[in-house]
Amino acid sequence: MTFPYKLVATDLDGTLLRDDHTVSARTRDALKAAAATGAAHIVVTGRAVPWTRHILDDLGYDGLAVCAQGAQVYHAGERRLLTSLTLDRQLAGLALSKVEAEVGPLALAASRDGLDGDVLVGPGYRVQEGPHPSVFVQDPAELWEAPLNKVYIQHPELDDDELATAARAAVGNLVDVVMAGPGVVEILPLGLSKATGLSLAARRLGVKAADTIAFGDMPNDIPMFAWARHGVAMANAHDDLKAVAQETTASNEDDGIAVVLERLLQGS
Repeated sequence: MTFPYKLVATDLDGTLLRDDHTVSARTRDALKAAAATGAAHIVVTGRAVPWTRHILDDLGYDGLAVCAQGAQVYHAGERRLLTSLTLDRQLAGLALSKVEAEVGPLALAASRDGLDGDVLVGPGYRVQEGPHPSVFVQDPAELWEAPLNKVYIQHPELDDDELATAARAAVGNLVDVVMAGPGVVEILPLGLSKATGLSLAARRLGVKAADTIAFGDMPNDIPMFAWARHGVAMANAHDDLKAVAQETTASNEDDGIAVVLERLLQGS
């Protein structure tokens, strides 16, 4: 059995995970079959480690995972962080003041650094469904008391694309802004992306971009697609990602990853 890649990089939400936050048996089997050829599987997710670890445990995953939009490279087997990049809180505060000057008050949440870092949720912020270790705070100042990987922003009227576009224009070169999923617009350290973390993880494995196939569904996956040899967008993907993908597969609900891996394993 031949397989043309040495590395399979998969996003989690909307990609590897079905809408009920599980991974199908068919997709698990396809990943195992790829692994049997010597290909490594790396999860590359916007979720920080505390939001990701239970999924990796369920998969029996003991390799490297790229978390927090590339800020964290996590060794699942050893349960330790290999790298972790934090957001300059002073720069983030300045960037947010510039955004609010343009669009008005924002609701905020913040992801604290570390293996057990909580996500602190400020007043008015709408938490996405799922088993997330969130801590609600009434005083927004508490969001800034410890090192952070990123800050989440929401607006009462603007949709995700509108908010991300407006924020990107307002912050200039202070920080980066990404739209990572429904209701999830994030402020990140400047220059950080999934490609940053994936390249670090791949280097540790001795694998190159030319050896990599990547799967994703949101605009935050665009840098990963630019880095990898082949980018595959899910049928449910954002139009901006589909525009730069080499191909589009079935949705996360319809085993889109398995569809592609099975085809490649069959050599067609």
